[in-house]
Amino acid sequence: MSHSGVAQIRDPGARARKAGELIDEHQAAVNELSRLRRAALDEMVSQGMTHTQIAEVVGMTRARVGQLLSSGPRPERTMLGTGELTIAVGGKFEAGKKDPYAVVSAEMLAAYEKLSALARGLGLTSEYEVVPPPGMVDLNRANLIVIGSPRILPLVGQVVAADTMFGFCADDDGHYLVNHRTGEAFRSPSDSGEPVDYGYLGRLPRPDGRGTFLYLAGIHAMGTLGVAHYLHDHLDELYREVKNRRFSLLVACTYEPRKRTIEKVEALTPIHRVEGAP
Repeated sequence: MSHSGVAQIRDPGARARKAGELIDEHQAAVNELSRLRRAALDEMVSQGMTHTQIAEVVGMTRARVGQLLSSGPRPERTMLGTGELTIAVGGKFEAGKKDPYAVVSAEMLAAYEKLSALARGLGLTSEYEVVPPPGMVDLNRANLIVIGSPRILPLVGQVVAADTMFGFCADDDGHYLVNHRTGEAFRSPSDSGEPVDYGYLGRLPRPDGRGTFLYLAGIHAMGTLGVAHYLHDHLDELYREVKNRRFSLLVACTYEPRKRTIEKVEALTPIHRVEGAP
């Protein structure tokens, strides 16, 4: 509906509501276009162009180019999404917990809070969604981030199984991560009493083939929290490497066992980029 159409709405409440909806829609579009412009300017800078040269190419003053490069939405925010994020967190029933919204562990909630803070810093809002057992999350949505292991989110596990490089496996000794191409297994040191866990981070295809979603999961809960910390701390580096393409990598985190807080995170493997895939 155009602004003239809004003006013709008789009821003032309905008119105000529709005007607000259109403002939100247009603001989201303006924000995304601003991010795309900033990303293009950053790319020209990385190619060695001066602000004066960029100004000539895009038809702006040098001062305006400098202003845009120091303000506006950061290009790397597209790693998370381009609008309001849905952060879906997997939960599991435990003794004494029957409420579906009381099934999320403290570590999973902390992972959500870390991502929510990252989103706010990038000018994005986020919505919290609990996925109770049996973990049937709707993956066919834009701006979706999913948190939780394939054990509690089996539908996501089926999508992860399509990753030809990294994935989750299980045997009599427990769950672990694996490099499918080399056969190397990554078993969590925490299973042997060491305060270190491993996790998986990737952008995966939606089942409907109309986009992707971001996925974070650890072998154990601390690994999931560690992946959230890694994404928070290394978002700009990941963006430079993969932009908005599909990828996956494994992450290692060291934690304080009593406080259950992350002390150190680092990449366990190089980033695997899915060439030719959006």
